[in-house]
Amino acid sequence: MTPPASEQVQPIVVVGGGFAGLSTALAFSRLHPRPPVVLIEPRDRFVFVPLLYELMSGELKGWEVAPDYASLLQGRGISHLQDRVSAVDLDARSVTTGSGRALQYSQLVLATGAQPADFGIPGVRDNALNFHTLSDLQPLQDRLQELRQRPSGANSLVIAGAGATGVELACKLVDLLNGAATIQLVELGDQILPRSKAFNREQAEIALKKRGVTIHLNTRVDLVTATSVTLSGPQGSHQQNHDGLVWTAGSRPTIPDLSPKLELHQGRLPVTESLRLQAYPDVLALGDIAVNPRPDELSSWPHSAQAAIQQGQFAAKDLKAKLQGSVEKPFVFKDLGEMLSLGIGDASITGLGLTLAGPLAFKLRRLTYLTRLPGLSLGLRAAGAWLVGP
Repeated sequence: MTPPASEQVQPIVVVGGGFAGLSTALAFSRLHPRPPVVLIEPRDRFVFVPLLYELMSGELKGWEVAPDYASLLQGRGISHLQDRVSAVDLDARSVTTGSGRALQYSQLVLATGAQPADFGIPGVRDNALNFHTLSDLQPLQDRLQELRQRPSGANSLVIAGAGATGVELACKLVDLLNGAATIQLVELGDQILPRSKAFNREQAEIALKKRGVTIHLNTRVDLVTATSVTLSGPQGSHQQNHDGLVWTAGSRPTIPDLSPKLELHQGRLPVTESLRLQAYPDVLALGDIAVNPRPDELSSWPHSAQAAIQQGQFAAKDLKAKLQGSVEKPFVFKDLGEMLSLGIGDASITGLGLTLAGPLAFKLRRLTYLTRLPGLSLGLRAAGAWLVGP
């Protein structure tokens, strides 16, 4: 079955250049012949977020963790439009960008990711540091430098959220500060790493204890000012001074303005087993913005880099199948395990056929991530540089 000529002319548009969107574009670019592909992404660099910790500590270089899109897309036949999509007209099959540009599409891939959520807590937006994008790195590094220049003993950093980001960040910050400040880790739930493997949670608890991190469980952040945070926990409400508060306590999907508006499920776009919108099968939704509303099946996808990459690779095959008039098999997430950075030179791995912690786990984690960088040649180049480096 040959698609209509009009569909052959219009490009496939991928909105969002994170793990899901970039993986889709790169995997689909290997198919020939194919329609043109346009990647719309406002940033000029892709950020491999799981390795931001190593970029912050200087263990890895910027080109390894945040390569520019020009190098990733070179020779791939993918056009990078450095802009942000503000609106999508699903009936007209068009997207509008922030600069006012309108593009028609034959198929659309929405992979716009998530951004930090403050849950309406007063002061978070104005006074908290983030650890979500490349631009968040410099303000945090500046704060660390400032703390290292102060007399030690009375300085304190607070991290809100004891998920993977909060725990990994706490371990790394202790090692970087080298006694210049204490670390307080605040978690609303009754344990750290609630979604992690038991072995990794145990290793994280050991690493945090060894580094003297104070953990506040069942504790809520009520108010953040530039110098203090109000907490409510088992002992009631109290105010605590801080010299910096890093917010890792949650995120919310970033979904462009859709017309007509669609009913969301748990704040995300409900998709079919093939990751497409039910009423608009020419649109795929991937990563943090997508959910399957049937709880016994696909709604359990983790919102992780691993799942996003798998969805991107699946989406490329599904795009090809639709062009050929065939039907791709349903997406099935394969849990390949979990890797946590637990400070400089330390990590924990459950997966890859391994249950391992310590320096060897750290080396394996880093090498595994580097070889998974979108654009295999870049990943191998980074891995090679690390293997022959000091």
